[in-house]
Amino acid sequence: MTAAPMPEVPETPTRRPWFMPPADGFVAEDLDRIPELPRHTELIDGSLVFVRPQANFHLLSMDTLVNGMCRTAPPDVRIRREMTVTLSRRQRPEPDVMLVRAEAVTGPDQTGFHASDVLLVVEVVSPDSEVRDRERKPQLYAAAGISHFWRVENTEGRPTVYVYELDPATKAYTLTGIHHELLKLTVPFDIDIDLTEIDRI
Repeated sequence: MTAAPMPEVPETPTRRPWFMPPADGFVAEDLDRIPELPRHTELIDGSLVFVRPQANFHLLSMDTLVNGMCRTAPPDVRIRREMTVTLSRRQRPEPDVMLVRAEAVTGPDQTGFHASDVLLVVEVVSPDSEVRDRERKPQLYAAAGISHFWRVENTEGRPTVYVYELDPATKAYTLTGIHHELLKLTVPFDIDIDLTEIDRI
């Protein structure tokens, strides 16, 4: 059976379908300018990246970390989940969780932050984004100068948190610890999170 040909999409000077990239590619501002974009669209290396619906582990891991950080966060920081960070003209990923400077929060209509506003980014690894979460995004966050990065992996239904700190000389992350049941840190602030709390959410 032969499939019917795809219909041609007309392009006009005033309106181009959102899924057709401009001649010079997408840029960070396009995420705010294109109203038809699916939720949680990211811009990685100038390309739009769409995410699948999140699994229960992914959501519960974010809740566990956000709830734990909120208990001890100092007043000069804010915790945000699933908001974008502009790293450069063609890089605007959406970390699962971010720790940002309080003065960077501008109001209810804000859609993202700049790399200089961000102290920590967290990525919960999903099956459809393993390479991005484990390799490409950490490279981009480090190059942008974000001091702290956590990668969260699923270990039999519980989060294992890999903690990285930026080496400013090499602009690369160094692994400083692997945490299974308890996440206890002194940077970027005093953190004490029971990772087994995921079982009770």
